[in-house]
Amino acid sequence: MEILKVAQLYAVPAIILIILLYAFFKNTATFDAFLEGAKEGMDVSIGILPPLIGLFTAITVLRASGAMDVIIMLLKPVSTLLGIPPELVPLAVLRPISGSASLAFVSQVMKQYGPDSLIGVTASTMMGSTETIFYTLTVYFGSVGIKKPGYTLVAALFADAAGVIASVFICRFLFS
Repeated sequence: MEILKVAQLYAVPAIILIILLYAFFKNTATFDAFLEGAKEGMDVSIGILPPLIGLFTAITVLRASGAMDVIIMLLKPVSTLLGIPPELVPLAVLRPISGSASLAFVSQVMKQYGPDSLIGVTASTMMGSTETIFYTLTVYFGSVGIKKPGYTLVAALFADAAGVIASVFICRFLFS
């Protein structure tokens, strides 16, 4: 146990030292390389800002207009057919769109049903098995300038649906 504490204490300084030693032996101007990397990071941050603002605006419009509620209502028959608990349909819809909204929803589920309930365990598993697709595509594709994410979006939505369905079936199998 003592070795673990020492490793935790010295891991980051050791990594920094290794990087500096490597740069020294490769005859690299370490500070100049650091500044160049920081400048590239700022350029990426500025480049992804417009798509992020657009995404957050779209999320706000969806929630405020009631369109999210309509989508959830339309998906309930399909979710019932697949065995997805109706309490978790909003999470399945929110998760690809907004990480913070889905986290707030899971928090409400935990308060209402408890973390050890089948609904609570399934919600937690669903959070870990799915991704905030639209945010991820916006950040990564926006940073490299990809304008048409069509095939990636379709594949990601299928993967997300598989994560939702697998979460429900596995939790029902293991915890019922």
